[in-house]
Amino acid sequence: MKKLFFTLAFAFVAVGAMAQTETPTLDNSVKTNDFWSNWFVQGNLQWNANYGSQEHNMHTGMSDLPWKRYRGHVGASVALGKWFSPELGLRLKVAGIWGKAYDTSFKYWDAQGQALVNVSNILCGYNPKRFWNVIPFGGAGFARNMSKNCYSMGIGGGILNTFRINDHFAVNLEGGYTRFENDFVSGHGVHNTNKRATSHDNHFYAEIGLTWNIGKAVWDAVPDVDAINALHQGELDALNARLRDALAENDQLKNKLANQPKPVEKVIETPKHVKEFIATPVSVFFDLNKTHVASQYDLVNVKALAKYAIENKSNLLVKGFADSATGTPAGNQKLSDGRAATVKGHLIEMGVPADKIQTEGCGGVNDMSPIQFNRRATVQVVE
Repeated sequence: MKKLFFTLAFAFVAVGAMAQTETPTLDNSVKTNDFWSNWFVQGNLQWNANYGSQEHNMHTGMSDLPWKRYRGHVGASVALGKWFSPELGLRLKVAGIWGKAYDTSFKYWDAQGQALVNVSNILCGYNPKRFWNVIPFGGAGFARNMSKNCYSMGIGGGILNTFRINDHFAVNLEGGYTRFENDFVSGHGVHNTNKRATSHDNHFYAEIGLTWNIGKAVWDAVPDVDAINALHQGELDALNARLRDALAENDQLKNKLANQPKPVEKVIETPKHVKEFIATPVSVFFDLNKTHVASQYDLVNVKALAKYAIENKSNLLVKGFADSATGTPAGNQKLSDGRAATVKGHLIEMGVPADKIQTEGCGGVNDMSPIQFNRRATVQVVE
């Protein structure tokens, strides 16, 4: 009996260790939860009956079977457990208080570690909304007859039925059997030379109670990787299609811009140390309805032009424009004035004297393509 008990104890430890790894469950459609999920507490009201080895060896006949009323007594049990997968769990259960064997009442407790196997989830697949789950179990442990002041090892099993109320509560209906060493009920061993005599005590019980699932009580479904990949591929194809359309539109805009009539270039007289200076306006662009520069990179060319104007004491003309396709004429005029004033401010910061800068608001225009180019200000050298 002791060898069997230690073998079972080792099995419980091994099962617990394996259940905490990332090995797939029998139902591989759910993900492994963390250690603190899927714990449960049970409380039950019990009816138990004991049939001792001494009485059994008397061969008194059917009248002494263990379910007779003079062997039964009420008791209670509590358990703490955890499900490591939808199919496999462990629990520590303590039962007892009162027992009876052949009109002899006694007080006792029985503590067992038990492995639980949810055959409903194995056979039918995991379903968190299933009303009835059938859960066989088996385990081993120690018991104490407090009235006789003795201890016994025991091994047992049974079937736990749970009936779902909601995700956190269920009703228990359980029946089981435990085989104890022969000194549990009587308090002393049996010495019988009859080879056919039994050397164990029998404990039967039935109970009803409640299960409370603590914290997270359900298992999350594993994402459908194939479906996710198909969705991502569809989104990627759509993005590629939009990118191709954008590139085609960009090429079209470049062609239109290349075919626009070139602005008249005004050549101004240059100082002797400069061979030639083309008075092409430098453009600075703005966002819709904004008067601050959209990109600081546009100011690089403005800075070069400001440096030239400072060195040559040249005058600069700043013209502001707005997109006539949006806004009112009055609003566009105000917007173009503001854009010209913004660029003038940047030129002053670059060292150009304010009296060397003229500004002009040109209101709404539609002379550039694409239309975004009409939201600009230009800087050019003037006589």
